[in-house]
Amino acid sequence: MVKPQIKLPSRIGLILLAFVAFIALGMPDGLVGVAWPSIRGSFGLPLDALGILLFASVSGYLASSSSSGFVVSRIGVGKVLAISCGLTGIALIGYTLVPAWWMMVLLGVVAGLGAGAIDAGLNTYVAANFGAGIMQWLHASYGVGITIGPMIMTVALTLPSSWRGGYAIVGGIQLALALVFTVTLPMWNHSRRGIDEQPKKLLTDYKTPLAETLRQPAVWLSLLIFFFYTGSEVTLGAWAYTLLTESRHVPAQLAGFWTGGYWAFFTAGRILAGLYAKRIGVNKLIFGSLAGALTGALLLWWNPSGTVSLVGVAIIGFAIAPIFPGLVSGTAQRVGDRFGANTIGMQMSAASLGTAAIPALIGVLARSISLEVIPLCLLVLFGTQATLYFIGIQLRKRGELKTADEMEKSVVN
Repeated sequence: MVKPQIKLPSRIGLILLAFVAFIALGMPDGLVGVAWPSIRGSFGLPLDALGILLFASVSGYLASSSSSGFVVSRIGVGKVLAISCGLTGIALIGYTLVPAWWMMVLLGVVAGLGAGAIDAGLNTYVAANFGAGIMQWLHASYGVGITIGPMIMTVALTLPSSWRGGYAIVGGIQLALALVFTVTLPMWNHSRRGIDEQPKKLLTDYKTPLAETLRQPAVWLSLLIFFFYTGSEVTLGAWAYTLLTESRHVPAQLAGFWTGGYWAFFTAGRILAGLYAKRIGVNKLIFGSLAGALTGALLLWWNPSGTVSLVGVAIIGFAIAPIFPGLVSGTAQRVGDRFGANTIGMQMSAASLGTAAIPALIGVLARSISLEVIPLCLLVLFGTQATLYFIGIQLRKRGELKTADEMEKSVVN
């Protein structure tokens, strides 16, 4: 794919704006894990009711991410960012005002709408135009946001406003960012000529029939990996605080700090991966990350002391950090350029389903059995991802799993 020649100042400015957008994307996701015990106490909810809120958010996410290519091509990335941050800010502030749980669930749909277009649109844009290092740093920006979120909520829980104060603060930040993106629209418009040269190929990829894309075995394998990866990532982020405080009796402030620490190590891992991702290659990067994640999950399950549990959380956060952006940047290699854009959009959808379905299912298991089932589930999830990725590599080596480009060449020859 030929990359456009965008002027350096515009290129740097757009990258920085993309990073800011992903910080905004991450902040709300970091709130719910720390806030959940207080939220369910406020509304008198069972432990596993978190799944309802997650599914509501995912429904909005799917609606916007699936149409992101069309929307971005019509109104531009800048307007998408401004509108999306505005929707998210309104939803989060709405959380603090509604008197009933079902109203909060409905607002979760709005929050998901705001997140979906940012995620799918920017992932496609960066994958098409920048290297693996920029992709890692883009997702490191998400890590910055999701690290800040738990820390804000931990402080808010010490205030009279409790969890509502945390959501009000982050909602206000989202509205401020919406204003920033609105003010910087001229930057996007000024660079429009260079940008529009890029989406010609990208948006042509979106015109590849979805049915044809779904016939590719490599696509389905990739979707499964994304489903299980994001499920495992969000499971620990959502349930670590509850596991540490309610099952292992770690003091609330320390548990909140280490839940934020999980995302902090996660962010550090992505920043470092941006430096070495291209050098070591995506396969070594992903297998090494999964090996580290399995080690951390074993420590969390073993739990000889509270300190070991906290170390296990930190190791998992650091280890899994490069996986998602590594998989995104390698999408075209796995499925072929023609199916790249469609696949990235579907990967975002599969990932969002994983973020809702797997933590929700584990919540049901935790309520029925014990919170201590969480580390065992993480071991299974990380092991499954490693197995699926290994199968994909072996099939490619044997020539049994070909991309569209490879099949086309074989027909010509």
